[in-house]
Amino acid sequence: MVSFEDIAAAHERIKPQAKRTPVLTSATIDALTGAKVHFKCENLQRMGAFKFRGAYNALSQLSAEEKRRGVVAFSSGNHAQAVALAGRLLGIPATIVMPIDAPKVKVDATRGYGAEIVLYQKNQNREDLAKQISAERGLSVIPPFDHPHIVAGQGTAAKELIEDAGPLDLLLVPCGGGGLLSGCAIAAKHLSPQCRVMGVEPEGGNDATQSFVQKRLVTIAAPDTIADGARTPSLGKLTFPIVMRYVDDMLTVNDTELARTMFWIWERMKLVVEPTGALAATALLQQKVKAEGLKVGVILSGGNVDLRWAAAQVIKQQDH
Repeated sequence: MVSFEDIAAAHERIKPQAKRTPVLTSATIDALTGAKVHFKCENLQRMGAFKFRGAYNALSQLSAEEKRRGVVAFSSGNHAQAVALAGRLLGIPATIVMPIDAPKVKVDATRGYGAEIVLYQKNQNREDLAKQISAERGLSVIPPFDHPHIVAGQGTAAKELIEDAGPLDLLLVPCGGGGLLSGCAIAAKHLSPQCRVMGVEPEGGNDATQSFVQKRLVTIAAPDTIADGARTPSLGKLTFPIVMRYVDDMLTVNDTELARTMFWIWERMKLVVEPTGALAATALLQQKVKAEGLKVGVILSGGNVDLRWAAAQVIKQQDH
């Protein structure tokens, strides 16, 4: 189990490189919700997402020999970029296993940070492929969420949010594999014990919500959602028990609601967020949760969106 002390240590470790992203407010959103809402803008983090926190924390703790040999990671995009950038900063060679249909903007950025990319087909198991490469080359595997150093690093986002905004009544966090949700829940319960923590995931990939309700690990083989960062088939062996212990509830939003909220944030808050990054905000703005009279924290987890894809979505909405 990851402790708050692990998160505090991770925060000190990543301070020299990670941005302390801003916490922004919106009078318009406060009026719409009846709440006082504080947005933690991880879309403005290095490489455009919270993932840099966990990746840098994990890579910086490798031994000198492990750093020399290098690392391998598997990701649809943001963890890929995070490991690639952290590797470049720490002088660690990085190999990234990515799906052949990963967003081009994320593939290009990962390659731009200097990583070697190995693409896989949908019928291949990305984790097995990463383990195979690890065995062949002697590389350390850096998983996207199910690792204590990753969870501790991600929890620094909520630590900063509560330090900057003060105690919260409610914290809404996007959920894919549960690394961000787990770390943020641990931090929130330590710094603001009365705060309710809710995870938000897409309806087309609601494995974590099913797991939370059924109290057993549920897997969805091929989640179908525009939130590509939340297409993980299940919570992890580490993140599942953390979610069950520290998270108060899980919510889902559909892709139409998600796209609508994403564009609204672009237009009204002048913040570029990706679909996964807008999950928590969607739950609030689409009134999936009652927030009137509450002080609410919302994690905007990332902003790495393919603008060509987004433009096509706008046209599609207008056509309908």
